[in-house]
Amino acid sequence: MSTLALSIPPRPRLRAGAAAPAAAASSGELAFALSNDGLLVSREGHAAATLLPKADQVVAVLAAADVSWHRIVCPKAPAAKLGAALAGVLEDALLEDAPQLHFAIAPGARGGATVWVAATDRAWLFGEIAAIERAGLRVDRVVPAAWPDEPPTGHFAETHESTGAGLASFGLALTWSHAGGVATWPLQGGLARSLLPAELPPDARFTATPAVAAPAERWLGASVNVQSPAEHLLQAARSLWNLRQFGLAPRHRGVSALREGWRISRGPSWRWARRGVIGLVAIQLLGLNIAAWQQRSALDAKRRSMTSVLLAAHPQVRSVLDASAQMQRETDTLRVAAGRPGEADFEAALQAAASAWPAQQPVQTLGYENSRLTLAAPGWNEQQVAGFRDALAPSGWRVDAVDGRLTLSRQLTVAAGSSL
Repeated sequence: MSTLALSIPPRPRLRAGAAAPAAAASSGELAFALSNDGLLVSREGHAAATLLPKADQVVAVLAAADVSWHRIVCPKAPAAKLGAALAGVLEDALLEDAPQLHFAIAPGARGGATVWVAATDRAWLFGEIAAIERAGLRVDRVVPAAWPDEPPTGHFAETHESTGAGLASFGLALTWSHAGGVATWPLQGGLARSLLPAELPPDARFTATPAVAAPAERWLGASVNVQSPAEHLLQAARSLWNLRQFGLAPRHRGVSALREGWRISRGPSWRWARRGVIGLVAIQLLGLNIAAWQQRSALDAKRRSMTSVLLAAHPQVRSVLDASAQMQRETDTLRVAAGRPGEADFEAALQAAASAWPAQQPVQTLGYENSRLTLAAPGWNEQQVAGFRDALAPSGWRVDAVDGRLTLSRQLTVAAGSSL
């Protein structure tokens, strides 16, 4: 599934010397990263909202400095009233009035548990999302660029700072995220070093954009992994966080029509029909509850087994929210870091084609783009094409023949375990 990650420009601030990412565009353009598989960047750049490329899902990424983090005990309130309950709990800890802020609670949060809550300016965020959707894009998720997590991570990036009279100077800033929260500060001056722990955790990971990698290593006194802004944007898009909650939750068309139909169905003329439907539903619910009771223990055992496998294979994972998705994500990350090809990469496609290619047929030309391998096959008859297609179909490959060219691509399958 293709993913389009958009960088929301940092919120304007009135104080002098405010630091903001240097890539923030003031011309109405948005920085974007497009990925065909959610792992590797296939296209990047800046474009107006109306000119952005299309994708299966659109993820808006907020700058780390635009989101504040608060750790609270999650109130036990109904979902419809949870937003107001969060505002009441956080009222004394906020620098702004609660109605001016938008809140989002950590994924998988339960009432009574200690959880993280993200807060950002409501009017600014709603305006940014509305502007993107007016251009014809539907924003599926809104995520922060950094969030409290383990192991600790630090990211160095360029900043531009206002110096007055419309001038700007470029500098360096560090975003430090760990289990205790997220902080962003410029590295100028002696205060910056005191904000970072004197003894860095052994599992801490540091990244930097290519432009600042060298000065970041000199300041840190250790090596950092170079990560382009597009790669950093796509990494944030894989977060389990989603700030589209409460007032920012997507609203679907047809709600008003459903409400009108419900009002009509409650009339006197539908009384016996309602009773019949209620009786049928009651019988179905009874049968479903009996079946669910029998399967609940089996499902719980499978979930525990999946969690055990995840923690055994990837001990660095501290919090398990979706074992199957986290296992796939961590495994794919290790595969990419090790340089191993994936199932739809060029090497795999070429090996599959070679296994079924007739020995007497030479390969004249080939091309590879967007996980699709194209081979020239002039003069092949329908029987040869069908044999080639049938030989690769059991391995999950799809073969399309057009104008003497054979195109191999992976067939779409549903990820195993995604329903759990």
